[in-house]
Amino acid sequence: MEPRQSEKNNERHPEPQVRRPVIGITLGDYNGIGPEVILKALQHNRLQKLCTPVIYGSMKVLNRYRNILQQSGLSLKDWNLNGIQHVGQANPKLTNVITCWSEQGGQDRQNQEVQPGKVTPEAGQAALACLQRATEDLKAGHLDAIVTAPINKYNIQTETFKFPGHTEYFAEAFGVKDNLMFLVSDVLRVGVVTGHIPLGRVRSNITKEKVLQKLQLMHQSLQGDFGIQKPRIAVLGLNPHAGEEGLLGNEEQEVLKPLIQELRNKGQLIYGPFAADGFFGTRSYQKFDAVLAMYHDQGLIPFKTIAFDEGVNFTAGMPVVRTSPDHGTAYDIAGKNQADETSMLQAIYLACDVSRYRKEMAEIEENALSKKTISGKISEQSA
Repeated sequence: MEPRQSEKNNERHPEPQVRRPVIGITLGDYNGIGPEVILKALQHNRLQKLCTPVIYGSMKVLNRYRNILQQSGLSLKDWNLNGIQHVGQANPKLTNVITCWSEQGGQDRQNQEVQPGKVTPEAGQAALACLQRATEDLKAGHLDAIVTAPINKYNIQTETFKFPGHTEYFAEAFGVKDNLMFLVSDVLRVGVVTGHIPLGRVRSNITKEKVLQKLQLMHQSLQGDFGIQKPRIAVLGLNPHAGEEGLLGNEEQEVLKPLIQELRNKGQLIYGPFAADGFFGTRSYQKFDAVLAMYHDQGLIPFKTIAFDEGVNFTAGMPVVRTSPDHGTAYDIAGKNQADETSMLQAIYLACDVSRYRKEMAEIEENALSKKTISGKISEQSA
């Protein structure tokens, strides 16, 4: 049967392929589980339909871990990593690797340097080299997003890295004063007012200005990164039982309740303050799009209890997209084929989703402005 004209046209002019986002993935501390979860997440090039992954690390380190995993029973024999010199050489059909430090000395020396489960200064400096190289490419616009594998916050410290973690590093790198540590999963999203600071300094940071800043960042991210136009946000109290009407503390009465009411009067769906234990114990978080906790452990302990395997750490309020798994280096299981890659997979998925959504929204806004400009010119000509 003769094909219809429309079918002939489609054969001559195939639909243009949508550009897949280029996602940079930093190796983290190579003696932790970072290399393992990266390899497991990217094995057999199964994510290449969604993105072009570029690992910032070391071909030798990754091949060393690949051998370790294969000896433990994980089949990776028919899957090759694609070594490249710079991100512009990335093959969208393969898993690309940029080696970020000198590997002089041969394979034997490198095998000795890789010591799963050990804390070494070399691993810390290698993690920093990967982070710096990926950040350069992110600044230059060569990457659509970055996913960071876990670092050791102690052995990475140098004159150029004096930060409590990735979040603070990226905030300075991109000149961002305010950001939000945002833990997200399909069932729960949690942000914190105070992140990596000692518990003794939490109270002095629970001010109207600080809480408002984090609520605004959370609200903007839910709209601009997750597409939730009227987000419902729950605010947790600082004190046990949310202060028990001032009996156990005044922060709820003096700071949180007035601020929540002020925002409610402006039409925002902000609720609380809630007693943290009862809030999570009764699964009240299911009624909200996100939860704002007052300090690190108040938010992260329930989050990791509920969504540890699939949870993702997302830095909200940044001009670039950065995600990471919600776990650490886990030295105790490094190199044993015991690490679960689900959180790394979810971090890559989220990086793809947010970068794509931001791009789509930017294009819609640009088209709207263009139409407005054209309409204005037509009106002037008609006048």
